[in-house]
Amino acid sequence: MEISRFKQVLLAGALITVSHLASAALIVNSLPQSSMVPGGVAIIPTGVDAISGRYKEQRILLANYNEDQYAIIGIPLNAHSGSHQFALELADGQRKLLQFSVEDKVYVEQHITITNERQVNPNSEDMIRITQESSEMNRAFSSWDEDLTPVFTMQVPVKGVRSSSFGLRRYFNGQPRNPHSGMDIAADEGTPIYAPAPGIILTTGNYFFNGNTIILDHGHGLISLYCHMNTIEVEPGTRVDSGTQIGKVGQTGRVTGPHLHWSVNLNNTRVDPSLFLLD
Repeated sequence: MEISRFKQVLLAGALITVSHLASAALIVNSLPQSSMVPGGVAIIPTGVDAISGRYKEQRILLANYNEDQYAIIGIPLNAHSGSHQFALELADGQRKLLQFSVEDKVYVEQHITITNERQVNPNSEDMIRITQESSEMNRAFSSWDEDLTPVFTMQVPVKGVRSSSFGLRRYFNGQPRNPHSGMDIAADEGTPIYAPAPGIILTTGNYFFNGNTIILDHGHGLISLYCHMNTIEVEPGTRVDSGTQIGKVGQTGRVTGPHLHWSVNLNNTRVDPSLFLLD
């Protein structure tokens, strides 16, 4: 089994939270689209100059846009409708609580037939590997890099047909599984995949379900994932720009054909990638 390789800065302890003061100085030139539904993004003006914030025990992204500060919060797919609360920490040590409202959204079902039964019901040896890989990816998704400025207007990472939408309630061989946490883009095997926004390659590896995979850190908890690739053409620690080729489309892992699975994460929460696209 290939073990994923974290860039040296992660192994050196970059996952430890650093100075909160850097968040207050983060200036961005765009924001993602706001969508106050499960799997969406809440964009809330703070009305203050907070230095950090938390929602559901996760640190949240605070950014200054057009001279106003906003909390940019990923809403989990299992979030209930109604009022949600998050906390801000101010420079003088005070704490401020703000609320936003989440509307209900029902995602449609998708039924998929997988010919490899182990990809639906893994054996005990598979589960050991899956558990290790899950822990590895969760550590990556918890990364918080203060030195990177997130870009919220992204390019589509591959030319192709958007074959499966974010949030689909999935059934594999008739068995319910977790909702679809990304966007699938169908394309011929070997089609180039490009970084949709600047960042640093956090980790690469070959995973049981995801196949050949890249995790890309865009800074301040904004992280993207690329799965089922044929080839990986970057190394952990590599800094990439928008449009840098990072690999090619494949059909590795649990798939029914060649495509790219692309997901976007905010505050360790999978959100709809379409909210970040230019088109």
